[in-house]
Amino acid sequence: MVQDYVSPVRVHKYPFEMVMAAYERRFPNCPQIPVVLECVITEDSWSVDDSQRQTTRRCQLNVEAPYLLKKMIGVDYVYFIQKNSLDLKSRVLEIEATNETFASRVQVLEKCKYYVHPENPEWTCFEQSALLDVKNFFGLESTVEKIAMKQYSANIAKGKELIEVFMKEVHQEGVTELKPWSMADPSSNRELRRIVSRGTEPLSPRPVSEAKKFSQPDQYTLDSEYIKRYLGELTPMQESRLLQLRKWIADLQKGKVPSDTTLLRFLRARDFNVEKAREMLSQSLLWRKKHQVDRILSEYETPDVVKQYFPGGWHHHDKDGRPLYILRLGQMDVKGLLKSIGEDGLLKLTLHVCEEGLKLLEEATRSSEHAIQSWCLLVDLDGLNMRHLWRPGVRALLRIIQIVEANYPETMGRVLIVRAPRVFPILWTIVSTFIDENTRSKFLFYGGKDYLQPGGLLDYIPKDLIPDFLGGPCKSFVHEGGLVPKSLYVSGAFTERDGDPLCEDSIYRSVSLGKGQVHEVIVVNRDPQSVLTWDFDVLRHDIAFTVYRSEHELRHPPPDATALCVGGGEEQKSVLEQKGWREGEHFHRVENTLVCHDGESIQGSHVMLECGSYVLQWRCELLDSTHRAAQLMYFHETLASHHYKGSMSSLQSGTSGFSCLSGKSAASSCPSR
Repeated sequence: MVQDYVSPVRVHKYPFEMVMAAYERRFPNCPQIPVVLECVITEDSWSVDDSQRQTTRRCQLNVEAPYLLKKMIGVDYVYFIQKNSLDLKSRVLEIEATNETFASRVQVLEKCKYYVHPENPEWTCFEQSALLDVKNFFGLESTVEKIAMKQYSANIAKGKELIEVFMKEVHQEGVTELKPWSMADPSSNRELRRIVSRGTEPLSPRPVSEAKKFSQPDQYTLDSEYIKRYLGELTPMQESRLLQLRKWIADLQKGKVPSDTTLLRFLRARDFNVEKAREMLSQSLLWRKKHQVDRILSEYETPDVVKQYFPGGWHHHDKDGRPLYILRLGQMDVKGLLKSIGEDGLLKLTLHVCEEGLKLLEEATRSSEHAIQSWCLLVDLDGLNMRHLWRPGVRALLRIIQIVEANYPETMGRVLIVRAPRVFPILWTIVSTFIDENTRSKFLFYGGKDYLQPGGLLDYIPKDLIPDFLGGPCKSFVHEGGLVPKSLYVSGAFTERDGDPLCEDSIYRSVSLGKGQVHEVIVVNRDPQSVLTWDFDVLRHDIAFTVYRSEHELRHPPPDATALCVGGGEEQKSVLEQKGWREGEHFHRVENTLVCHDGESIQGSHVMLECGSYVLQWRCELLDSTHRAAQLMYFHETLASHHYKGSMSSLQSGTSGFSCLSGKSAASSCPSR
């Protein structure tokens, strides 16, 4: 398999001629690179005008490999042929090295180049690349690749350091300045030749009749200091992969190339596999173009309902300089936001936040002394309850998470989750499977007031920037959230992808109840510790809701008689009462009766610790003077126990006054459990 390695451009802040004088001192051997035992000149020649030099060396290298491997391949040393082409007139040195040992089994081609910095003639640039093709090596191809890469990385790391070391030696010998080659000054040229060749005379002097044509600097190179300052510390392999992706994307796009930080994020998301990163990035670029994402920052107008009820916003920075975003998820009315701005509206809001985050990262990097590549997310779960498990809302949020994961990878540096309530394990189990494993590893959880203890927020956020709602001194301008009034709902704003909740083919069912009538759903449980969840809206009148359990198995009514409320105004008996069963003897009430009023929305759950039949019952006791039937829209679901083992003790049934989306008042009689 052919492996290509490309290193970023290193900059030596010395003139080209001084760098050449220092470079020559690494021969015939160099204590700083012990793997190179000796380099012997086999060919050497200068042009008549002392402007060009052609040198060939045979270099003996020690094999840095396990003893057993050396014995298997039968060698202790390997030999390379290095050819240097120096042009003092053009101020360029090109180096090409190939392996002589095992040339039929392994091909190694390393190219290096020194040239004058294009913007500062007093500086010298150095670039390096290598190609490795292990064709057949006694079944040890993978081992050879690793050894070669290790050696290549070591050479890169020492390259710039060596020039500095040898430059000091040159200065100590009294050489602090060298005049560039000039046609008008032969004596100066002769002195320059003597110093850059350390007085070595050619083995086979001959004129160089034709000037060598040197390649131009690659437009896709990167400066090593730029990488360290704006992209952070990268290994030689990572630098090489970044340069490869940069060139590939430029060839593909034939136009504007994404920033290096963007390329690096996609590479990290695919473990620096260039092919996979290119595919992921290409799809993302098409997505951005299709949805005009580049125009969001300038064109997005925040809806009024978001300004008033969305509990999220940027808040200074963490201790590492990352921009800090706060989301008070426990106070977020997911259903209300979706029914007022729709899933597309919530997606646009999310994308606007992400685009703001990318802009803040650029600003943070410019204002700090190191690269800032990700932001920090602080999630406050105070107030979280079963209403946040409204399934259509969860599905919509998961779709948004998938879009963000695909197009903004590796932007989340740390996620701090505070005041996690007992219901949180359910929500986390559902959501976490859609979050990249690397991102999940950045989550830190704090229940109750643990975030105030050692190892809490103070380890990650400056003390003076802890927001006031968490007991800190810093005023937060993040909105507190709250219920979105139903008056702000927009008809058709949110349509559940499995069907509109208001339509007959929805996952929700609609029921009408006359006075004294009941509607029941029987759930037969054979999975102890599974979780029964429900979500329903009362659309007219008051309805009493209760959950019962019986050890006896109850049968589901026929499909055309699911609701025990059909026909007339006569009172209908529960399926439990029809059997003549008595409460406390044949069945038990596992959730106390809850009277729910017109306009309320209820979410809840019950941990089914035992097998048996569970009955969800809705009963209409009274009608108003209009005698119009009460109306109910509901959905229920059973969550398997294997998703929640280990966290069951933290779960309990819950409805919340905050979740009662009543048009009359947020202060409902719906109790909190």
